[in-house]
Amino acid sequence: MIEGTLVNLRAPEMGDLERNTRWINDREVTRFLSVRYELSSAAEEGWLRELASKPMSYERPFFAIATKDDVHIGNVNLFAVVPEDRKCELGIMIGEKAYWSQGYGTDALRTIVRFAFEEMNLNRVQLHVFAYNDRAFAAYRKAGFVEEGRRRQAHYADGAYHDAIVMSVLRDEWQP
Repeated sequence: MIEGTLVNLRAPEMGDLERNTRWINDREVTRFLSVRYELSSAAEEGWLRELASKPMSYERPFFAIATKDDVHIGNVNLFAVVPEDRKCELGIMIGEKAYWSQGYGTDALRTIVRFAFEEMNLNRVQLHVFAYNDRAFAAYRKAGFVEEGRRRQAHYADGAYHDAIVMSVLRDEWQP
């Protein structure tokens, strides 16, 4: 387990299945993700079973986000890890809407970035955020990410094209 101020990051468990399935099929949650279509509970179970049955690896660390009183509220992972370049991408989802806008996402970000720099010895963590996701953009900035550029009209949602903002944090800019 990796401890943050408000959250702990822990290995995913099969007991997370019901929540993960509910979140990934909630349009209010997934409108901020690249997920477009509903997933069956069988598909989500297969994905979680494979994830939970293998030891976590350097190539794709994946964590459940839990509050200090062990309420599972979301997930965070690092992917597209390139050891030679010491970089990766980050994905995060706070699925429990009751925990939105209370600092849990920002703390999870700070915690996973600390893990990336201190434990994985990475130099760069990057992500993409849709321009209409103001809450996530603010959390990323609070966690030390800076905007690098935009992929213009890279995402189609709700009848319109939206920019995808590229953000990153570098090890020498990061403040633990």
